[in-house]
Amino acid sequence: MRRAFLFLLTATALSLAATADAKPLSRIIAEIGLSPEDFQLMGAASRQLVVDDRPVVGREVTWENAGTDSRGAVRVDAVQGECAVLHHTIHPAGAAQAKLIGTRLCKGADGGWMLTP
Repeated sequence: MRRAFLFLLTATALSLAATADAKPLSRIIAEIGLSPEDFQLMGAASRQLVVDDRPVVGREVTWENAGTDSRGAVRVDAVQGECAVLHHTIHPAGAAQAKLIGTRLCKGADGGWMLTP
């Protein structure tokens, strides 16, 4: 019983710590070095992963912004309920190496698909 309580307490503390450090996706993207236009292109590419109102595991789409020289690719790694787990490889303009981030694409109450952290 005590072990179960300690496990629950630890899990709750870790969850609260993760929530406290959570940032909005737009801020994460800005810190990576993408412009708002890059972010819009990344979101549009992510929504292209939905076929017949369902994300397709393994499907990958690329995007590019000629105005900023940023580019990237996004792939569906898994589908969990009404959300797709996405893997982004992002090449911000001027960056020496690609940046990797994970996001989710979730179906909203209005039926639209929204990119979330």
